[in-house]
Amino acid sequence: MKPRILPAALAAVLSGSLMFAQPAAALIVFDPSNFVQNMLTAIQTLQQLYNQIKQLQNEAKMLENQARNLASLPFNVTSRLHANLALTQRLIDQAKGLAYDVARMDRDFARLYPEQYSATVSGDQMYRDTQERWKNTLNSLQTAMQVQAQASQNVKDDEGVLADLVDKSQSAVGALQAMQSTNQLLALQAKQSIQTQRLQLTQDRAASLELARQAAAAERGREVRRRFLGSGTPYTPYTVNFYNHQ
Repeated sequence: MKPRILPAALAAVLSGSLMFAQPAAALIVFDPSNFVQNMLTAIQTLQQLYNQIKQLQNEAKMLENQARNLASLPFNVTSRLHANLALTQRLIDQAKGLAYDVARMDRDFARLYPEQYSATVSGDQMYRDTQERWKNTLNSLQTAMQVQAQASQNVKDDEGVLADLVDKSQSAVGALQAMQSTNQLLALQAKQSIQTQRLQLTQDRAASLELARQAAAAERGREVRRRFLGSGTPYTPYTVNFYNHQ
C-alpha cells in the first residue's frame, strides 16, 4: 500500500505547488455577453458610416443634377432672328410713296384721293395728283415684291436655324438647356409669324392703293366731265332754215 500512496501524494503536492506558482495575470476569462455587445456596437457604427456615405453620395448626385439643369445652352439664335426681321423692316421703312406714319398718311391720302374735287382745284393739279397716285401704286407694288424676295431668302436662313436648334435640343444635358432651346424654337416661330404679317401688310397696302387709285380716277373723270359740260343750260338742237322756206 505505501508504494502506491506516496506517488499519489507527491503528485498532489507538486500539482498544488505549480498552481500557486502560476501568476494571476495569465488567467484569461471569456465573457460571451460582452463579446456580443461589442460586436453589435461595431456593426451599428459601420451601419451609421455606411448611411452617411450613402447620404453624401446622394447629395453629390443631387448637386451634379442641379448643375446640369442650370447649365446654360451654349447657342443663341436671337441675333440671327433679329437680323432677318431688321431686313424686312428696313425695306418697309425705305418704301416710297405714302408714308406708314398714320398722321402723315391720313393727310396725304385726303389730298390725293379725295371723295370729291372742289371747284378750286385746277385741271393741271388733278393731272399731277393722277401721276402721283400712279407712282404710289407702283412703289407699293415694288415694296411688296422686295419684302417677298427678302422673306424667301429668310426662309432659307430659318431652315438652318431650325436644324441647329433641333440638334441642340436633342443634345441638351439639363432642364435649363432644354427649356432654352424650346424658347428659341418658339422665338423662330414668332419671327416667322411677324415676317408673314409684314408681307401680308405690304401686299394688302398695294391692293388698297390700287383700289383707291381707281376710285380717284373715277372721281377725276366725273369732275372733268362736269366741267366740260358746264353748269348752264345744255345745248338743245333745233331746225335752222337757210332758204327761208316756209
